[in-house]
Amino acid sequence: MIEALRGLGYTPWTALADIIDNSISAEADTVTLSFVWKHGASHITVLDNGTGMDSAGLDKAMRMGELSPLDVRASRDLGRFGLGLKTASFSQCRRLTVASKKDGELNCLRWDLDVLARSQDDGWHLLEGPSEDSVALISFPQDQRHGTLVLWEVLDRIVSPGFSEQDFLDLVDGVEQHLALVFHRYLEGSAPRLRILINGRPVLPRNPFLPDHPATWSSPIEQLRTDSGLVEVQCHVLPHKDRLEPRLHELAAGPDGWTAHQGFYVYRNERLLVAGSWLGLGQGRVWTKEESHRLARIRVDIPNTADASWRIDVRKSTARPPVSIKARLTRLAEDTRERARRVFAHRGQIVRAAGQEPVAQAWRAEHTPAGMRYRIDDSHPAVKHVLDEAGPLARQIRAMLRIIEETVPIQRIWLDTAEGKEVPRTGFGTAPSEVTDVLRVMFHHMTRRQGLTPELARQRLLSTEPFHNYPDLVAALESNVSPTQG
Repeated sequence: MIEALRGLGYTPWTALADIIDNSISAEADTVTLSFVWKHGASHITVLDNGTGMDSAGLDKAMRMGELSPLDVRASRDLGRFGLGLKTASFSQCRRLTVASKKDGELNCLRWDLDVLARSQDDGWHLLEGPSEDSVALISFPQDQRHGTLVLWEVLDRIVSPGFSEQDFLDLVDGVEQHLALVFHRYLEGSAPRLRILINGRPVLPRNPFLPDHPATWSSPIEQLRTDSGLVEVQCHVLPHKDRLEPRLHELAAGPDGWTAHQGFYVYRNERLLVAGSWLGLGQGRVWTKEESHRLARIRVDIPNTADASWRIDVRKSTARPPVSIKARLTRLAEDTRERARRVFAHRGQIVRAAGQEPVAQAWRAEHTPAGMRYRIDDSHPAVKHVLDEAGPLARQIRAMLRIIEETVPIQRIWLDTAEGKEVPRTGFGTAPSEVTDVLRVMFHHMTRRQGLTPELARQRLLSTEPFHNYPDLVAALESNVSPTQG
């Protein structure tokens, strides 16, 4: 049965998160993880300063199924099935040793799957103390009178044939990224409730919602009452890449990229269970993760009394909302997805200048019986000026614009976006001279040909795409400069 339980699907980082859940439930405020590379003798330890266990408590914690998932738990308890310590550990190692101190008394028990495999009977042989070659690894700080140490040895599911020291270091990085996200609400603040150290280095929180960024949109918190307790929901639309520094953009993207991390983030007692999923919701068909909704992230907080109604699994990695609130969650998600789509489409820019009319767009989308089509807007000042001045060339220019409209490489753009996981670049780039040259042509036409005052011409340019992105360059335009002057 234990060999079967090893296949539940844990990764090293989800397994270690399960171990830390036990530390938090034991009121620990510091958890120290140590990764030691010694090829086949490599090992991992997790030490906390929680309340610890006496001999009876440790014996109970090490037995399979000793606790029922139907039992009432303390409101802050992060466990449920009474299996996490064992199944998470067995998924990665064949020898699990747990030592615990309570009031200065040390107790130690061990599971060894190789001992069970060699046994001639069908007994569950729970062994006392560490193995002979592991005594030195059961070590607490001298002044620590309570806490628990979990030791993983014989890491057959981690250190497999061909596994190198660099792979081990990459594993440590993956664990750090995962724990920084899963426990970010415990790690945040000037006085965090929890410190996690990995080989002596503190894990820094990674908040997936960027709540402190001025370009993040956040909805009011909404409370939904269910039979299993109160559920809190808050919707967020993150800033476009153009509004983020490269380091922050990479951090917020997460290990799997922006598209993979969109959707609902389900927390149970502020511990993250699901990091980015549409939870099987959708209108007509189940929503999938699409580039256009990559900035949408929705926080959902559920109590630990809601495990059954939300169908939380043993690994605490999947969830499905109860029927009673599906409709409301769907409406909230629809609104958030649409907001995210608008930010994504407009590259994070405001499409209405403050106190002015909407910004003139160079392209417009048309819904036709044959489907969506994209047209150049001939009311855009740059296009309109050319057509007004074209005279006998107007027909040829309109024909040229129509050819451009009919040959927009939609499929190529879609493939480049989907495969490259990034939006193809538009705009003038970073060279101000490129923008200034075009601005001067537009400004000269407005003031000399149309007779607008310089001030009114500048206002028009500030309401025109893409010049609304360059207010400083617009303000610097001189009324006496011709379009050809440097």
